[in-house]
Amino acid sequence: MHVSKTLKKGSKMELPLDEEDGTFTNISLADDSEHPSGILSSKVERAHSTMMNADMDAVEAENQVELEEKTRLINQVLELQHTLEDLSARVDAVKEENLKLKSENQVLGQYIENLMSASSVFQTTDTKSKRK
Repeated sequence: MHVSKTLKKGSKMELPLDEEDGTFTNISLADDSEHPSGILSSKVERAHSTMMNADMDAVEAENQVELEEKTRLINQVLELQHTLEDLSARVDAVKEENLKLKSENQVLGQYIENLMSASSVFQTTDTKSKRK
């Protein structure tokens, strides 16, 4: 059951009556017949809330994409660091091998020089002294 009351400018306010104990349970002061601003404002609020939620979802999605991109870049940097470490270790090993081979070449070069100087085959001969 509803009880009606006339407000200024001829608008009516409906008050729902609780039939069990005869008391009013809800009072609506909005006059929806002349000024639908209450309905409009709730629609605007819902639309604003929906837009805010959409904006927040877009920001979250953008943050997720940025986080995935950062993670991918960090993994790529770590992989490149490991590759650089491996290459640096390889360069060091090649340098050590190069020094070792240079030293061995010097020893062999000196040995060959000593053999050549001791051998008569490699001695220079004076052709004029043999002919005379």
